[in-house]
Amino acid sequence: MPFTIDSARSIFPETLSADAVPATIARFKQLNTEDKLALIWFAYLEMGKSITVAAPGAASMVLAEPTLNAIRKMSPREQTQVMCDLANNADTPICRTYAVWSANIKLGFWYQLGDWMADGSVAPIPEGYQLSANANAVLQAIRGLESGQQITVLRNAVVDLGFDPNQLGGYKTISEPVVAPTEEAKRTKVAIEGVTNPTVLNYMDNLNANDFEVLIELFTPDGALQPPFQRPIVGKESVLKFFKEECQNLKLIPERGVVEPAADGYTQIKVTGKVQTPWFGAGVGMNMAWRFLLNPENKIFFVAIDLLASPKELLNLARR
Repeated sequence: MPFTIDSARSIFPETLSADAVPATIARFKQLNTEDKLALIWFAYLEMGKSITVAAPGAASMVLAEPTLNAIRKMSPREQTQVMCDLANNADTPICRTYAVWSANIKLGFWYQLGDWMADGSVAPIPEGYQLSANANAVLQAIRGLESGQQITVLRNAVVDLGFDPNQLGGYKTISEPVVAPTEEAKRTKVAIEGVTNPTVLNYMDNLNANDFEVLIELFTPDGALQPPFQRPIVGKESVLKFFKEECQNLKLIPERGVVEPAADGYTQIKVTGKVQTPWFGAGVGMNMAWRFLLNPENKIFFVAIDLLASPKELLNLARR
């Protein structure tokens, strides 16, 4: 076999991903507890001036509601302690509950906490609080990012809070029910300049339609998907789980691509375009690349999803 998952990751090596994102996340993780919480607060307030955050889905809020209501009934001191525990990855009942939530439920949790902090229902950051020099430097770094990159940093900041789920042993992620696929009559088809490969087109169309059971059949049994700044997810069962938990109601807007032959009948295809999320809607398009490696039977052996470094990278398709 000419390719392994590791060797497949190197296709289209000229692709420039937004390395500033993991670098900023790493700097955030090094802050102390108070600065982490204050930075999340300040960053979301600032983002709200230029980016409209959509209200989370009802399913996310229903699953987070018992924990949120318990926090709302606490004293301000207890509320502050809960948030500190989450930032410290402490081993508490609430931190353990938080650990097994999907990313969307965690985002919904902080969305509601932010609203309550703003109206005084939950203890806010103390008035006049000043960020430390380190935290202010991280905030400045976030300000310098594009809106799609800011979203990624702040999403990862809250997703990584709470108890470490890897220490829970066996557990099941709690996530929203999977929505029904879009009816065939209501689906739209993508068109990609330079790419007519049916597997790639079907990947985009089925993901946009939330038709994950059909989508996963485009992969080989040992196929893999590499999300931005993560290790590859290997095997159809694991990839399907990722689609259901992380990809509902995304809108992929591929624009152009390039197709190249690879060794032993494989084909590599790079597509660039934008992705809109249900959290930020049509107002924010994240600049993305998809790097596909298809086997001779035109099945997906590997696909990497890259958050691009700049809008100019949308045009960076030719091999250097």
